[in-house]
Amino acid sequence: MTGEQRMRTVAEHLAAALALVDPVPPVETPLAAALGGWLSQDVASGQDLPRWDNSAMDGYAVRAADTADAGLRPVRLAVIADLPAGSAQVPVVESGTAARIMTGAPVPPGADAIVPVEATDGGTSTVLICAAAPAGAHIRRVGEDLHMGDLVVSADTRLGARHLAAIASVGVATVMVRRRPVVAVVSTGSELVPAGAALGRGQIPDSNSVLLAAAVSSTGCTVERVGGVADDPAAFSRVLAELDGAVDLIVTSGGVSMGAYEVVREVLGVLPTMAFVQVAMQPGKPQGLGTLPGGTPILCLPGNPVSAFVSFEVFVRPVLDCLAGRPDGPVGVLRATVDDEWRTPPGRAQYMPVVVTGPERDLRARRSVPGGSGSHLVAGLARADGLVIVPSDVERVHAGDQLDLVRTP
Repeated sequence: MTGEQRMRTVAEHLAAALALVDPVPPVETPLAAALGGWLSQDVASGQDLPRWDNSAMDGYAVRAADTADAGLRPVRLAVIADLPAGSAQVPVVESGTAARIMTGAPVPPGADAIVPVEATDGGTSTVLICAAAPAGAHIRRVGEDLHMGDLVVSADTRLGARHLAAIASVGVATVMVRRRPVVAVVSTGSELVPAGAALGRGQIPDSNSVLLAAAVSSTGCTVERVGGVADDPAAFSRVLAELDGAVDLIVTSGGVSMGAYEVVREVLGVLPTMAFVQVAMQPGKPQGLGTLPGGTPILCLPGNPVSAFVSFEVFVRPVLDCLAGRPDGPVGVLRATVDDEWRTPPGRAQYMPVVVTGPERDLRARRSVPGGSGSHLVAGLARADGLVIVPSDVERVHAGDQLDLVRTP
């Protein structure tokens, strides 16, 4: 892979990034550890659910015919058994008898209806039935929920609490889910110091590694954050050597432009498996990608915070979706009416951070800061909850224009 003079389109660079990765393999996982994982195989039921006819009420299992006249005058029946949920007793309910039964307990042979306890005197040796119970009343039938062989949860489902409960209900204890990809985040720049540290002249807090680590974590991946690495080729090379082969993806920020002290480009630009290119977008024009000698894919983002944020949403997030084996689907692109105006860079698609208001059928968007998509305006990102996408052939956005909008977390 070599550098290119022509600017890539966003679509071309995204395709190159996606080509670097394959989904991580699935692993057999206990249900207790599977929450949030992506199921890689269908789960089918190996049994009927419910497994047997059972009571839907606390009450008495009876023969319906014995209660036919109970609405006119109460009927007294002999109580032959007490059946809590989980009972293994199998009493036979004959004419003139009843079995006290709790919700979920199997309906005993001979009984064909349940009389709720509220319609009785609650007796334990005999019971007074005060209301007729038609055949089938308050009985949950075998297979009413699922039959053997029915699909419980389909592959490509992100497992939530309700999915895990359904799987457990059919007696399945483990599932095949794709493991969480492990992603290393590395920010570069000798000017970077940890947030909260005293700042010397020319130094700034490292917000990029915080931004990218949190963004990676929000996708369900496991993140390894490496704080600011100085513009020292030897130090940066050591960090990469430690990560190569130990993680599924490396994401760097900074050091990819054409100037001096661009440590990422200096160290990686000599590798035939790397490409440093210009992408027809604003912000985020300088980009790099490829694989390290050990085979680990790496995405190299620009260092200005807004550029890093936009690059993550446009390139890194789809790559993480691919790594995690999430099903392909349309990007959540909406339409919004713009409430202000600005000029755009010629020949480049622009991703403008905006504040979004209004219902989805009538979304409105306004730049989150007056400076718009300036790549250094990190504080404005806190107010932005979307990116308006301005096509590359548009030179000026006017109030009232309708443009594509992508929501951002």
